Amino acid sequence: MSKAYSRSHANRGAGLERLVDMVNTQYRNKGVADIRKVPTPVQIMKHHGRTVTGYTQKGEWVDYVGVHNGRTIVFDAKETSNRTSFPLDNVSDHQYELLKSWYEKGAHSFLIVSFKKLNEIYLLSFNLLEAYWEGAKEGGRKSIPYDEFVTECDLVKSEKGYVLHYLKVI
Repeated sequence: MSKAYSRSHANRGAGLERLVDMVNTQYRNKGVADIRKVPTPVQIMKHHGRTVTGYTQKGEWVDYVGVHNGRTIVFDAKETSNRTSFPLDNVSDHQYELLKSWYEKGAHSFLIVSFKKLNEIYLLSFNLLEAYWEGAKEGGRKSIPYDEFVTECDLVKSEKGYVLHYLKVI
């Protein structure tokens, strides 16, 4: 399932990430949780005065990590323009493996998935992701149907003053 880097994928999820960053700040300010965005690693090639030349490295992590009620939380935020399914190739192998490893050690591991054109955001549990991921490896579907999100995932909404109250559903 690994894929080559694509510039068209570079800013996918930027809108969703802004919402997640805002709610994480709200959670932190209210003492509810401390969840932070993991910075993208940068390899500096040369440094000359105020000019720095470098490139972003392939991340080994997911977007967010933190703690809530004494339990570790690790997740990634994903957006799709697809109306009928969430393509599994939106998740890299290393992201899946990290979510799996942390889940096996007791962390809340999940994806927050935005169906942009439907204006809906869901929390996809690691269990459901794993079922489809392993099925795809065995020759099954390479995406999770939208209907599966509607019936098996929690819809994440703005409520109680939080812009995207995802902790409510974990």
